[in-house]
Amino acid sequence: MKRLTISAIAIAMIVASCGNAGNSDPKEQADSTNEARIEDSANPGAQPAVSEEDSKFAVDAANGGLAEVQLGQAAQAKATDPKVKEFATLMIADHTKANDELKSLAGIKGITLPSAPSEEMQKDAADINAKAGKDFDKAYIDQMVKDHKKTVELFEDGQKNVKDAELKAFIDKTLPVLKTHLEHIQTIEKSK
Repeated sequence: MKRLTISAIAIAMIVASCGNAGNSDPKEQADSTNEARIEDSANPGAQPAVSEEDSKFAVDAANGGLAEVQLGQAAQAKATDPKVKEFATLMIADHTKANDELKSLAGIKGITLPSAPSEEMQKDAADINAKAGKDFDKAYIDQMVKDHKKTVELFEDGQKNVKDAELKAFIDKTLPVLKTHLEHIQTIEKSK
C-alpha cells in the first residue's frame, strides 16, 4: 500500500510539473502543487490535506503579502512623501511578520506557498517602479488602496469559508491589522 501511495505521489508531481513546464508564475505553481497533493490525499492511506478552499486562501494571502513587502521596499527607496515612506516601512514590518506566520502554518498543514508574487503583481510593481517622484507616490498609494481592499475582502471571505481552525485563527488575528492598513492608506490618499 505504501508503494502505491508513493507511486501516486510521484506520478502526481510529474504530471503537475509537466503541466507547468511553461508556467513560471509562482502563484500558479503553488496552486498546482496543492491541487495535486489534495487529489492524492483521496487515495487510501494518504495523509489528509487541508481543503482546496483553505489552500487557495493561503496561496492568495501569501501572494498578496509578498507583493506588499516588495512594493514597500520600492517605496522606501523611491517615495518622496515622508508619509508614504512611513507607510512603506509599516507594510514591510507587518506583512513580513504575517508572511512568516503563514509560511510556518502552511508548512505544518502541507500547503505550498508561492516563493514570489504572481506575474500579475510583479507587472504591477514594475509599472509603479517605472515612475518617479510624485508620480511614484501616487501610483504606490493607488496600488495600496486597491490591494488592501482586495485583501480585506479575501480575509473576510476566509472568515466565512476557511475550515481549518488554525488558518481561521490566523485570519482573525490578521484581518484587523489589514483593516487598519486600509484606513491608514485611505487617509494618506485623501490628503493628496
